[in-house]
Amino acid sequence: MTTTPFSYLLRNNLILQFFKSQRAILGLHKVSFNKSFVRSISLNHHHFIIRHKKDKQCIAYPPLKPFSTSSFLKLRRASSELRIKPHLITMKLDSPMFHAIFTPELHTLIDLFNKYGYEIRVAGGAVRDLLSGKVPSDIDFATTATPVQMKEMFEKENIRMVNTNGESHGTITARINDKENFEVTTLRIDVVTDGRRAEVEFTKDWILDANRRDLTVNSMFLGFDGTVYDYFNGIQDLENKQIRFVGDAEQRIQEDYLRILRYFRFYGRLAKGPDCHEDATLDAIKTNAGGLGRVSGERIWVEMKKILTGRMSAEIVEKMIDLGLGPYIGLPKVSSFSELYKVCERALGTSPHHMTILSAVLDSEGDVYKCHERTKMSNEELSIGLFIVHHRGDSMGHDLISYCIDLHTDTAGKETKVINKIVELMKYCGHIKIAEEFPKVQLPQFPVTGHDLTQKDVPRGPRFAATLNELRRIWKESKYKLGKEDLLEQIPEILESLPQNVKKIKKK
Repeated sequence: MTTTPFSYLLRNNLILQFFKSQRAILGLHKVSFNKSFVRSISLNHHHFIIRHKKDKQCIAYPPLKPFSTSSFLKLRRASSELRIKPHLITMKLDSPMFHAIFTPELHTLIDLFNKYGYEIRVAGGAVRDLLSGKVPSDIDFATTATPVQMKEMFEKENIRMVNTNGESHGTITARINDKENFEVTTLRIDVVTDGRRAEVEFTKDWILDANRRDLTVNSMFLGFDGTVYDYFNGIQDLENKQIRFVGDAEQRIQEDYLRILRYFRFYGRLAKGPDCHEDATLDAIKTNAGGLGRVSGERIWVEMKKILTGRMSAEIVEKMIDLGLGPYIGLPKVSSFSELYKVCERALGTSPHHMTILSAVLDSEGDVYKCHERTKMSNEELSIGLFIVHHRGDSMGHDLISYCIDLHTDTAGKETKVINKIVELMKYCGHIKIAEEFPKVQLPQFPVTGHDLTQKDVPRGPRFAATLNELRRIWKESKYKLGKEDLLEQIPEILESLPQNVKKIKKK
């Protein structure tokens, strides 16, 4: 008989879901019970048993026909099920990049875990980076110690703990020698997920923790003696530049739909070419694309920015839209990707802003606003996108520096941000030399201030702003040669030409 703690099923009302799904088999016409006194659920081939707390009462439901426990056990989280047989592969890592991670603070952390008899290893992305010959920008650690055990250990050793928000998921952050923070997470399995977040249970099994991770290249561990522990062929996939999910792609995706975008991000970073996807992976992504609609815009945007500025961004964005991801991540229908490929080619090697690339698939300012609404991008990012979409079709003429100066004059905002927008516009249009030169140009300074207009008795309000804007236009048309006095002499004529009910004018 297989017995499962009721706590597995209680979360998210899963027991009711199971009853309903098995109603025909169990011969139940009504699904209801008092969950407060249920201790466990048991299944064998003859009965479905609910055992009450304190063993005071048992109810056995005879099924209409024999059935297996498989459908019941599927309610347990996927990361506790090994869909593919793990095969441990080890290798020794002995590189300058590996030795570079060892600081006095890390040695202190390692010694501490050894002292208390807990295993600790480098986990996930840092192992991948070290195997790729890179020094990781940040390092995550995994351990057999529970959060409670880690807290007790750190408290005994007078080590300060910070950022306690991750404790419910098993992460404790220790600050050693007041110099370096270390995030250490207990080995765990995802017991219940809803496609966005997971409830976890702790384990001491390194295989089960590796099995819950998204991609094979992210599922490895590294001991401090240099031993790499690879349960799901991550080393070979990394060498072959092949991006695969751990086990069943659809199962991994349904645990957290953001993994769709993480797949494309790592594909862009590591894959050997734009057309090396496995068909089964693409089928799973297409089938589950709608799940991204349940993921917050902020989480989507974090991944999207990295995809847009990574390798093969045009090919990846096209693939994402072809698979039906667009409506769920703020991207419109795209009839042609030629503009995207042109922009990526023109801006290659210039470190373009992610909005510069994204603007190539946004046909209108309305598309920019829709993307902003879904992804919750910052106002500054929104501003860059609107600026590029608005001006990319301008007739810029042959003197591009003069065009940029005029555009700077016409654009409101902090000078450094306006210059950055113009630089990104030049990258978008392929004027790379101008993008490099324009920030070095000595820009003309408008000689008239609001105080000058006040001294000339220009009334505050829309007429005040309209007068200042008209003076700026006259100054620009003079090729920035007119001085303050010349411009101020124009005020009476400007005021006379303005209608009495002039509306407030906004600069672009």
